[in-house]
Amino acid sequence: MLVRLLYASRAVDGSLCDTVQSIMQQSRDHNPQHGITGILCHSDNVFMQVLEGGRDAINTLYGMILRDPRHKDVVLLHYEEITERRYAGWTMGQANLGKINPSILLKYSALPELNPHDMSGKMSLALIEELMATAAIVGRA
Repeated sequence: MLVRLLYASRAVDGSLCDTVQSIMQQSRDHNPQHGITGILCHSDNVFMQVLEGGRDAINTLYGMILRDPRHKDVVLLHYEEITERRYAGWTMGQANLGKINPSILLKYSALPELNPHDMSGKMSLALIEELMATAAIVGRA
């Protein structure tokens, strides 16, 4: 059974660039062998990540994320069973929302900044869909 999970968190360390690179490398090493795909969005010290794959693999990975010392304030925004993947082309796509036109963020939130802790899961997924449609997400299969 396939599932999609969306969570948000805040970075613990101030060096977000190093943290993002570390997460991306770990995703590229871990995800293919476990059938996990997804997208990581980040801005300032905020992360928003969608994970797709088998239920057991996603639940196990989310448990690891909850214990990961690079994250704090982890909140589950959305979890659903799915019939097909949206992000099958990426072991982990990436979007730096600090470089996105603020009007795109303003379309989905009260302020033109990424704050998924104050957004619904539905709105967060809609934002990610728009980022995909505008080619704002880069990735590597």
